[in-house]
Amino acid sequence: MTDQYLHTPNAAISWKQRCALRLLNVFKWKVRVAPLPGLHGVIIFYPHTSNWDFVIGILAKWAVDAPFRWLGKESLFNGLTGKLFGPMLRSWGGEPVERGASTGAIERLAQRFNTPDLYWLCFSPEGTRKYRDHWRSGFYHIALAAKVPLAMVYLDYSIKEIGFVDYIHLSGDIEADLDQIRRIYQGRRGLYHENAAPITLTRPDPP
Repeated sequence: MTDQYLHTPNAAISWKQRCALRLLNVFKWKVRVAPLPGLHGVIIFYPHTSNWDFVIGILAKWAVDAPFRWLGKESLFNGLTGKLFGPMLRSWGGEPVERGASTGAIERLAQRFNTPDLYWLCFSPEGTRKYRDHWRSGFYHIALAAKVPLAMVYLDYSIKEIGFVDYIHLSGDIEADLDQIRRIYQGRRGLYHENAAPITLTRPDPP
């Protein structure tokens, strides 16, 4: 699958893409992309060790002009916080998830892919910017249940590059699949690399 770097903004792209690329260029970040393998899929991004990851990720999302969705805490979209920031977060691709209601969560999220429109849902498998000794497993089970490909986005601060280029289909053999994921992410460094979680699924956490 051929990949490319997004370069200097030009008139052929939207104003949002041009603005996002200019901002990324100011901070010397590059965006590397490859065509999506289909209309539906699950995206994971790693390593996630800093609040800056969200900013860079959103700018890259706008730069590639892809309507990727991402899950946020339900409290971000309700109450006073929701009134202030909910519409903006939704316009950025945010969707609320009730983390406490784990029963049937995998099946409910997998059902979101039953749409004729493009739908790619993003996860941070670490679930936190702080160090933890495993990944949350929700993304894996959702991709299997929905029978969609898995995209592995990297944020590499050592070369200031974010990449949307690696896609696999999960086999259901967890260790074999994790070996593929480890090979793809090998050498990628977050801003606080010591906080990057090892790539292992040790608990059946909800998404």
